[in-house]
Formats: sequence, structure tokens, C-alpha cells
Amino acid sequence: MRLSNKILIGLVLGVIAGLVLGAENVGFAKKWIAPIGTLFINLIKMIIVPLVLSSLVVGAASLGDIRKVGRIGGKTIVFYLMTTAVAVAIGIILSVVLNPGSGLSIPVNAAIKAKAAPSIMQVIIGVVPTNPFQAMLQGNMLQIIVFALFVGIGITMVGERAKPVADFFDGFAEVTYKIVGFIMELAPYGVFALILPVVAANGPKVLIPLAKVIFAVYLGCVLHVAITYGGILSVIGRVKLFDFLRGIFPAQMIAFSTCSSSGTLPVTMKCAQENLGVSKEVSSFVLPLGATINMDGTALYQGVCALFVAQVYGIDLSVGQMLMIVLTGTLASIGTAGVPGAGFIMLTMVLQSVGLPLEGSALIAGIDRVLDMARTTVNITGDAVASIFIQHTEDKYADQEKSKAVSA
Repeated sequence: MRLSNKILIGLVLGVIAGLVLGAENVGFAKKWIAPIGTLFINLIKMIIVPLVLSSLVVGAASLGDIRKVGRIGGKTIVFYLMTTAVAVAIGIILSVVLNPGSGLSIPVNAAIKAKAAPSIMQVIIGVVPTNPFQAMLQGNMLQIIVFALFVGIGITMVGERAKPVADFFDGFAEVTYKIVGFIMELAPYGVFALILPVVAANGPKVLIPLAKVIFAVYLGCVLHVAITYGGILSVIGRVKLFDFLRGIFPAQMIAFSTCSSSGTLPVTMKCAQENLGVSKEVSSFVLPLGATINMDGTALYQGVCALFVAQVYGIDLSVGQMLMIVLTGTLASIGTAGVPGAGFIMLTMVLQSVGLPLEGSALIAGIDRVLDMARTTVNITGDAVASIFIQHTEDKYADQEKSKAVSA
């Protein structure tokens, strides 16, 4: 049986078992079953930093020259920003059409303090680590990525004398890939243990009052995948949407159950290379970068939830305020770490940008985990689409260079 089928079975069995246990037995689920899922997550977390560091160093070094690093990096960042802006816009449009907050009057018992938005200069300064080893200990993925890129570029510039260093990271990356393969064999059990307590704790009754906002987020995610990603794949003509979804399905299942883009990264890389025809050099560069800065699902969620809060409080937003949500949601998604629940924290920044009550974020708290599942799945799906797009443009660039060489 294929691993993706095993993971799907684990997910379905976890949902069924969670419904059977119910809220009255959630203590049992959290005490005896949830720790199995925690062990699975810990195994994934254990390999994330070594995987990102080694794969990005190898990816940057294997590109061959500095211009290639800049070319691929520039295209990747522009691609991520554009798709993220489209995702926020879809979320806002759906909230306007479906009006999920109308008729709701939910008491807010908790006030959540907004996280102050850092200045542009603080963001720029913060991406460069003063101590790369400390960045690894803290799991600061953006700083690790910057350090890895510098090491890879340095290897490229030094040339033959740096070959031992390049060989070390290449071998280290292969070791991490083997460890990922072992961890993935445990994925069906991990997914079962992760999903069961969530279903047992929330159950259908808890979700009914907020069913419309859940529907809006999930519909937005489906539309973004079908229209935005499907449109991109059809334009480049490299792979059909159905074949793409089948190839990325194992990673989507892990993302859906773990709610972690970074935690799903090893599986996303495996699927992109083995199922979607993306080269190791492109996937090693594009996917770790995407797990850190590309959060289409998170951005879409912020658009839906911001308008949901406005509707619940009876506040009419102007077009300018909606555009501010698009801008803030796009930029906030870049700073959202690829870990469970981080998107909820960033939601307060979006609410603050348009003057909405920060207490409104408490309305989302009860269903955030359910929304997190969908948005994380879209996040990693967008990363995979970006890797295919960049692979297509690089292949096209290589063909053009060959044509120029032949004509010359």
C-alpha cells in the first residue's frame, strides 16, 4: 500500500475515533494518544534544522554561479508575494459575498494583545544572524536560510578548494533525507494520534456556531488551489492539476494534521523531487524559502477573519481599509513562522492595521486549529507549485542559452 493511502487511512480512523470518544473522553485522548503525535512531531522537528541547512547550502552551491542564485531567488520571492496577495483578495471577496459574521453575537471573554509590527529596518536587520549557531538553537528559520545561502554562495566563489566542504554538506543532506524516509514510515500513526484529540475536543457541536467562517476559509482555500495554482500549472503546461495534487497528497496530509509548514518541509521536498519532477537543486532552494516566507493559506485566512470580525461588530470597512488588509496580510504572512498557530498571532496585526477590535481575535481562537489545518495545507501546496514554476523557467532559460550558444 502506498504511503499516502496509509496516511489517509490514519487520518480517517483518527476522525472516527475522535467522534466516538467525544468531549467527555478528551482527557484520555490527550493523556494516552496525543503523546504519540507529539513524538512524531518531535522527530520531524529534530530533522528540520539539519535538513534546511544542508539542503540550502547544497542547493545554493550547486547553482554554479552568483547570478543564478540571484535569478532564482528573485523569481521565487516575486512569485510568493503575488500569489499571497491574490490569496488575501480571495479571502476578502468571499467574506463580502458570504457575510459569515452577520447575525452572530458571540460574547468575547478574552482580550488578546496585538503583536506590534516591526519596522522595515528591524525586519532587514533581523534576517541576518549575529550568531548562526544561536539561530539554529532557536529554530529561527529565516536566519538559518540567510546563513545557509551565504555558505553556499561562498562555496561557489571559492571553487575547487571548497570541494571538501561541499562534499560534506552533500553527504550530510543525503543522511537527512534517509532520516526523513524513516520518519515518514511512522506518519500514519502520527497523523492518527494528532487528529484524534482535536476532533474529540472540538466535535461537531462546537463548530456549528462558526460553521460559516470555517466554510468561507475552506472554500477560499479550494478556490485558491483550483484557480490560482491550477491556472499557473495550466499556463506553464508542465503538469496537470490532478496529477499535481496526487503527487503532493502525502505532504498535504501531513500539513493538514500537523499544521506546520516547516514540519512538513521534508515531505514536501520528497514529493516535489520524486513525484513532480523538480530537480534537487531547485527544490532545495525554493521549498525551504517557501516554508518560511510563503503563507498563502495564512494570508487568505487573515482576509476572511478580519472581515468576519468587522461583521460581528457591525463595522463597515472602506475599500481603502480592505486594500490595507491585503497589504498587511501579504507582509504579515512573510513574517509568520511555519509553526502551528503562528497565523493566529499575526491576525492581530491585520486587525490593528484597520482599527478593528483586537478582542475579535478571541472569536477565532476556538476554531483556529480547524482553520489552521486548511491554511497550512494551502501553504505547502503553494510552495510545491512555486518549485514547479521555477523549474519550468530554469529549463526554459537553459534551452535559450543552448540556442544562443549554437547560433553563435
